[in-house]
Amino acid sequence: MVRIAGLTKRYRNVLALDGVSFSIRAGEVLGLIGPNGSGKTTLFECIGGVLPFDAGAIHYDGSEQPAMFYVPDGIAPWPSQTVRWALAYVAGLFGSRPGVRDAVIESLQLAPLLDVRIGHLSKGQRKRALLAFGLVTPRPIVLADEPFDGLDLRQTRDVSQVLRDFTRGGRTLVLSIHQVSDAARLCDRFVLLSNGTVRGQGTLAELMAAASDRQAQPVSGLEDAFLALT
Repeated sequence: MVRIAGLTKRYRNVLALDGVSFSIRAGEVLGLIGPNGSGKTTLFECIGGVLPFDAGAIHYDGSEQPAMFYVPDGIAPWPSQTVRWALAYVAGLFGSRPGVRDAVIESLQLAPLLDVRIGHLSKGQRKRALLAFGLVTPRPIVLADEPFDGLDLRQTRDVSQVLRDFTRGGRTLVLSIHQVSDAARLCDRFVLLSNGTVRGQGTLAELMAAASDRQAQPVSGLEDAFLALT
């Protein structure tokens, strides 16, 4: 669906992205994995059209305008409005199909929060509301920056299942995640980012094979593969 080719972004003397290239495939959950400061948010802002990039290109499967919805991390949009109002506004603005909003409210357990002002939500509650805004839109690609930040273990597992169900209709998720265990449980493929550079990409099996070749010994799991390749 989307091919990122040689994306480069510089902030004065800091090279935040250095020739980043990878593809996004239809119907997958793609995990962008890297520690804080690796360039994940900058990359998402460039792909989502929030931030201009200095070099490279983004190619969209025959379309000049990508059908994406970007869910940033750590924001509180419309803080004086309720979750109910915001969901209705987003659903109406983007032409959500009938019934989708109610299904998203149920799946993310937002019913008790519908009449709470967004500015009064806890970090985890706000995260679920932000994800709901992305899921109610009909956009085929949703970019979500740190979708599990602020969630406890049970909530993380529940939201992971919601996101997995989301792709069964052919829609695509690109998730920026710094917790490797969360990514390994959910994602189909991975892009490993370190210091603004792609250090590896592929399925878990492909990354483990590449890491094993580099270390000349078997590697088990995404965490070991990430450490070996970065």
